[in-house]
Amino acid sequence: MSPSFLRIVLGIVAASSILTARAMGQVAPSQSVVSESSDARPAATPAIEAAQPTPDPASTPSIEILKPAPETSDVVIDPASLLPDLPKLPNAKASLIGGTVGRLDRVRDQITVQVFGGGKMKISFDPRTHIYHDGAEASLADLHQGDRVYIETILDGSNVFARAIRLKTSTSAGESQGIITSYSADKGELQLRDALSPQEIKIRVTSQTRIVEGDHAASSSKLAPGTLVAIKFGPRQNGDEVAREVSVLAIPGASFTFAGQVTAIDLRLGLLVLASSTDHKTYEIYLDPSVGVDDNLRPSANVTVLTRFQGNRYVARSITVNSPIPR
Repeated sequence: MSPSFLRIVLGIVAASSILTARAMGQVAPSQSVVSESSDARPAATPAIEAAQPTPDPASTPSIEILKPAPETSDVVIDPASLLPDLPKLPNAKASLIGGTVGRLDRVRDQITVQVFGGGKMKISFDPRTHIYHDGAEASLADLHQGDRVYIETILDGSNVFARAIRLKTSTSAGESQGIITSYSADKGELQLRDALSPQEIKIRVTSQTRIVEGDHAASSSKLAPGTLVAIKFGPRQNGDEVAREVSVLAIPGASFTFAGQVTAIDLRLGLLVLASSTDHKTYEIYLDPSVGVDDNLRPSANVTVLTRFQGNRYVARSITVNSPIPR
């Protein structure tokens, strides 16, 4: 090896040692750089720099990103499903009240009915009440003031409750009951104020019409104004209602005795509604002011009522309470 080549190798080794020594004496990139001033302290060396603690994954709180729930636009909640179910209606025998709708209070759930013979009655209803329009299912929106209705009522506590309301839009329902206002034998025309009709109706009486009183035949002279009759209709003729049978129920001045259960009573109007235990029909009986009223005369009481028919209604002459309701 020549001396010149040896000097070149030693020079390279020496230069490498100098560069290594200088690199070790420089500040590491992660160290803080302190500006030079007259009172500045010497910079710390890498050998005495404090070690940074390593965070513990178990003690480090984690951040969870919540994703929004998918939209369910097809799900619709019925507000009625949030309400508690109504209790079942009591298993009581229903009484039939006929009349016209006087007022429909949708806030208090009450219907005011102008009943047969005069007077008014307030009857409660709720979603348990079934409504029919000429036999088909209907809703409360189908009822209007002046409509003719049959109402099946029961006692729900102390309230008269409508179990079913049947709306009638025609008088030719097969049968009718009302007061005769006039009868023309030569024309064969009978005018009747139906229990459910706000207006008088005209009915034809022909030679084929049977007139009966009780269980025997009667003459047409019984068809006097003020007489209470029940009529069964036959087929229409030329658009007119034709009476197949006219049954005389009561003539003015006649006395009748009713026995049954009180379904409703309104002392202010002087009206008592009784379900007869004999023929299972409902009768509206008016209380004469001269008749004393027993304190036990209340709904559900069993009574016997002696009445007189006064042309358009039954008027009580005496009332006997047979089985009072315990208070």
